Amino acid sequence: MSEAGGGRGCGSPVPQRAPWSLVATTAALCLVTATSVWTAGAAPMSREERQKLGNQVLEMFDHAYGNYMEHAYPADELMPLTCRGRVRGQEPSRGDVDDALGKFSLTLIDSLDTLVVLNKTKEFEDAVRKVLTDVNLDNDVVVSVFETNIRVLGGLLGGHSLAIMLKEKGEYMQWYNDELLQMAKQLGYKLLPAFNTTSGLPYPRINLKFGIRKPEARTGTETDTCTACAGTLILEFAALSRFTGATIFEEYARKALDFLWEKRQRSSNLVGVTINIHTGDWVRKDSGVGAGIDSYYEYLLKAYVLLGDDSFLERFNTHYDAIMRYISQPPLLLDVHIHKPMLNARTWMDALLAFFPGLQVLKGDIRPAIETHEMLYQVIKKHNFLPEAFTTDFRVHWAQHPLRPEFAESTYFLYKATGDPYYLEVGKTLIENLNKYARVPCGFAAMKDVRTGSHEDRMDSFFLAEMFKYLYLLFADKEDIIFDIEDYIFTTEAHLLPLWLSTTNQSISKKNTTSEYVELDDSNFDWTCPNTQILFPNDPLYAQSIREPLKNVVDKSCPRGIIRVREESFRSGAKPPLRARDFMATNPEHLEILKKMGAASSVDAEDGLRFMQEMIELSSQQQKEQQLPPRAVQIVSHPFFGRVVLTAGPAQFGLDLSKHKETRGFVASSKPYNGCSELTNPEAVMGKIALIQRGQCMFAEKARNIQNAGAIGGIVIDDNEGSSSDTAPLFQMAGDGKDTDDIKIPMLFLFSKEGSIILDAIREYEEVEVLLSDKAKDRDPEMENEEQPFSENDSQYQSAEQLAPGSQEVDLVDGESPEENSPNSHPEPLSPAATDNAAGASPSEQNSDPTENQGPAGLDGECTDLDNQVQEQSETEEDSSPNVSWGKKAQPIDSILADWNEDIEAFEMMEKGEL
Repeated sequence: MSEAGGGRGCGSPVPQRAPWSLVATTAALCLVTATSVWTAGAAPMSREERQKLGNQVLEMFDHAYGNYMEHAYPADELMPLTCRGRVRGQEPSRGDVDDALGKFSLTLIDSLDTLVVLNKTKEFEDAVRKVLTDVNLDNDVVVSVFETNIRVLGGLLGGHSLAIMLKEKGEYMQWYNDELLQMAKQLGYKLLPAFNTTSGLPYPRINLKFGIRKPEARTGTETDTCTACAGTLILEFAALSRFTGATIFEEYARKALDFLWEKRQRSSNLVGVTINIHTGDWVRKDSGVGAGIDSYYEYLLKAYVLLGDDSFLERFNTHYDAIMRYISQPPLLLDVHIHKPMLNARTWMDALLAFFPGLQVLKGDIRPAIETHEMLYQVIKKHNFLPEAFTTDFRVHWAQHPLRPEFAESTYFLYKATGDPYYLEVGKTLIENLNKYARVPCGFAAMKDVRTGSHEDRMDSFFLAEMFKYLYLLFADKEDIIFDIEDYIFTTEAHLLPLWLSTTNQSISKKNTTSEYVELDDSNFDWTCPNTQILFPNDPLYAQSIREPLKNVVDKSCPRGIIRVREESFRSGAKPPLRARDFMATNPEHLEILKKMGAASSVDAEDGLRFMQEMIELSSQQQKEQQLPPRAVQIVSHPFFGRVVLTAGPAQFGLDLSKHKETRGFVASSKPYNGCSELTNPEAVMGKIALIQRGQCMFAEKARNIQNAGAIGGIVIDDNEGSSSDTAPLFQMAGDGKDTDDIKIPMLFLFSKEGSIILDAIREYEEVEVLLSDKAKDRDPEMENEEQPFSENDSQYQSAEQLAPGSQEVDLVDGESPEENSPNSHPEPLSPAATDNAAGASPSEQNSDPTENQGPAGLDGECTDLDNQVQEQSETEEDSSPNVSWGKKAQPIDSILADWNEDIEAFEMMEKGEL
């Protein structure tokens, strides 16, 4: 999600059409290229190894794109576990996530310019022909304006940009006559009715066929939108205006940006997450650089780069000063309240902020970019992927990972800026983890839970649009790419727009007359084409010296020491404010501090509000920690070899897989299938894992019947056809109210969709072996090499039948055993189903693993107080049943919160009055 190529160095030849005179006043456009400086910290990677890794990226793209085209096209996306297309309306709704799907072959359009970047020009030409002949933009479907803009409109414009480039070269696309641009223009006009508001901010959704507000449109009643949703339009809309000469698109996008700028909080210069599109009131007043706001900041800087309008740079610099003053707490980036920016709004971070180090590189602020990137890399090394959200002490908050590309993006830009081969090694790790944990026979599957390694049946279009583009560019030399990528800017979806657009069809006034800018430190505007001495001290170990203190930030340092102490919040001689995690009800000093909160001064009131918010979150977290995490069913036989991992619900009886060795065996269906009576086929399930259908009797009764028949484990499959862990809350199977100590085998629960994957495998391959565990097991590296052959000169599609069988010996995964990325999504604990027919009621895939309650591994030495807490928690967990563990710890907090309800209301009223 950042500008491509790192920019042209100072004094470089000026491209014939690139208006560098308009944009050469920031470091964003004068980034030091890899040949300018090398900050030694890692051994240089040979050209041969870089070529090998580049070819591996090509093979991975072929695997993903080829399976989409073979098994999913013309559907919007591939479902890699069931190996079919995701068609909206034919699959259970996933809520807002499905708003990206418009029955317009989303993945194909989103992948167009990726094909050219990866030198697949013949495939690009074929793909363009398919888009022109097959794609319909006039469907009766409600879509997200934001997603449709960045993925579809951006994809069509990126495809057009490279189509005309190829046509000029004279070999490919000679037949092309701006057909993609005409489709983009058609789509642009379909999106314009969304801007029919008094503020100029667009509605969040629109019907492609019927627009807004009409009864048949089924949309137009929304009142709120996110800041990024309204502020991430200017690049695509301005490019459409510049390409076509129709100025209306750029005018509408500028008006939306102007309104957001006007509504910024003037004292802090921050914007909130959600805004009312009619009144301009902030609905959610927290502010950060992650979900809901991220690309608004990105597009301010890039709008200056692409359009040459100084007002966009001035706005970005104003916001950036506020971000670094309030949100940046190196290496963390924590949300704050826009009206009280010294007050943290939450104690966790979401994965989308991983784009920000790349944006800081464009800004020219390298040090904090290196710090935050290194912190994120340490989290990835712990969990294999970046969880959707994680706490300030690096525990999993939301466990999903939908194969997001933002970290790869920042890795690419840091390498372009520093030339440090360390970032090549980071990219190599990303490639290895994708192949090792996310690759399945039919593509790449998102991670349902980074702790268990279970998969989700989704492969989002942005994975092909962005991930492979950034990874390939990371390892490619200039001669490996058939065009000069520095002549283009990347949109937030990594689509390429040519920089010469800034001098084309300029009919929009560039002067912003709506606002007065606050006076800032001049250093914010001094980035005028810096040389290497400005960006980096004369020290080849500069980047390494910044990273080194953060090497163990996740595993071996005290979490509380990471958060920056804000000097501005302390009065002279005053002690730091009391934090909820430090509070002890038996400490008289702590109790005295509580009495003063809200009474002595506005500063005390602020401390009190923060303390109670922290206490609420801590209480919620501890309640979640009492529950069992999801389990994993991993298919380990041919042709899966451990690639497919299914999310399973645990049982409150039988063998506890978190405390005992995993169970491995072949599966067999029981007769009767419901398992509610003595099995008639005991010889079939003897020594195997029995498959049973849910319903007609208690879970414990099923377990006893298959155990008596000699089964070594059981998998209960939901009888509600079409149910899935993607859309239904997972639950844990409860006993029958009697003593269940006689049940010794492990029991897991699968929803219908996940269970059908095993049943389909049995029908096709007869013998299917699975692993029941608390987390997925690693695959053997040697097996990986055999399964994923690739040539240094060519890449081939790889079918499941071509996979070589691998070793049976594998090691356990290291590390800890939302609506998509929605800041409003709060995970809830697993709830036991008392009978087989009782449904669970709360999601578990986002719960924190109880093992994580022990804090990051290696909290020893200087963190003795945390060590004692860990020991207490561990002992409590050992001695208590799942239903009552940690209950004594949560109760005092609940009591305190109950006593403070009036105080909380008072603080909230005070804040509203101030607003």
